[in-house]
Amino acid sequence: MIKTLNTKSKKFKNQLNHCLNSRKKYSASKSMLVKKIVYDVKSKKDKSLIKYEKKFNNLKQLSKKSLSFSKKEIKGNIKKLDSKTKKSIDLAYKRIVHFHKNQKFMNFTVSDKYKNKLSYRSRPLEKVGVYVPGGKASYPSSVLMNCIPAIIAGVREIYMTVPSLENKKVNPGVLYAATKCKVKKIYKVGGAQAIAGFAFGTETINKVDKIFGPGNEYVSLAKKEVFGETGIDMFAGPSEVTIIADKFSNPEWIAADLIAQAEHDEMSQSILVTSSKDVISKVNKFIGTQLKFLPRKNIVSSSFKKFGIFILAENNREISKIVNEIAPEHLEIYTKKPEKFLKLINNAGSIFLGAYSPEAMGDYLAGPNHVLPTSGTAKFSSGLSVYDFLKRQSVIKITKTGIESLGASVINLSNYENLHGHANSVKLRIKKR
Repeated sequence: MIKTLNTKSKKFKNQLNHCLNSRKKYSASKSMLVKKIVYDVKSKKDKSLIKYEKKFNNLKQLSKKSLSFSKKEIKGNIKKLDSKTKKSIDLAYKRIVHFHKNQKFMNFTVSDKYKNKLSYRSRPLEKVGVYVPGGKASYPSSVLMNCIPAIIAGVREIYMTVPSLENKKVNPGVLYAATKCKVKKIYKVGGAQAIAGFAFGTETINKVDKIFGPGNEYVSLAKKEVFGETGIDMFAGPSEVTIIADKFSNPEWIAADLIAQAEHDEMSQSILVTSSKDVISKVNKFIGTQLKFLPRKNIVSSSFKKFGIFILAENNREISKIVNEIAPEHLEIYTKKPEKFLKLINNAGSIFLGAYSPEAMGDYLAGPNHVLPTSGTAKFSSGLSVYDFLKRQSVIKITKTGIESLGASVINLSNYENLHGHANSVKLRIKKR
């Protein structure tokens, strides 16, 4: 079911690149459709929202009033939520807040011998929009992970949207988490049209400064399309995990972790890297056994068949090199001495050390954020944090002595760059009177 690559093969690099790049292809037809949806929503606002919601989400009865949840609807849905799930959401909220509170931006001011004051400070975004999926799965955890850093950063207005599909009740856990995070308004809109609504604003949806949250290919393409009109968290692809294992690892647990990742959707990628043939063989057997009892086994099987990889490597250094090339969203280092590998790893969104740190713990309530860079972008980007909800600003205060002492060099550089207006603006201030 899962293909095995061997680093001894001359074709290994090409085979690995093919496996990693095959998920990065985006449909040209989908891109064109997304461009049309974005343009329509920008031009016709609610009218287009209703049109596309009816078309893609099979909503026959829809009006402007029903594009957002009323307080009564929210309360009614939350009442259906069982107490165990509420307590679990409460615990997750508490732990995520505790971790993110430590992500404090340090303002600072420096001065020089001319008594010039040079400062760096942060200010929160004013309005953000959070997209929560509502298709194959709807996640209260996504609400917490996207909203809590915003709260801690000091964002004043958080808006949320979740698709409302025909004959499918909204997830009460999502509404409970949103209420806990004091979301100002929750919209019943999904897909590219929801992203366009946040970017440009409509009669119903508030325009926001930045859009956060995962979604399908249409949502990702729409975020890419509106970037510049508004900010986006990242251009994220399907979820992924890479597991480093050795002969001391429990193959049954590895199989379970690979399956846990693959059940997200058919585009998910699960990779095992090891120097042990025996581990690969045993993991393969346990996957077959565990799949029999899973409700989402068809999704898992499809994900494994298309994108799953076992990689047999020579040694630890080669394993580390491969992992840094993959730059996975989630990395489990499940070896006897995981800290040894940790020193060699530069590229990963989030790292899980040891036998008792499955990626599922990070998805829900370990504390760090589960919104992470995918498709190799961990080589240059980081997971979501409080910092993503802050703007950084420099503040410059030059004294009379300062401009008189430093101005000549500014004039020289301005003239050198043929920007004589710049030179003049300084020259006028240091002109002898």
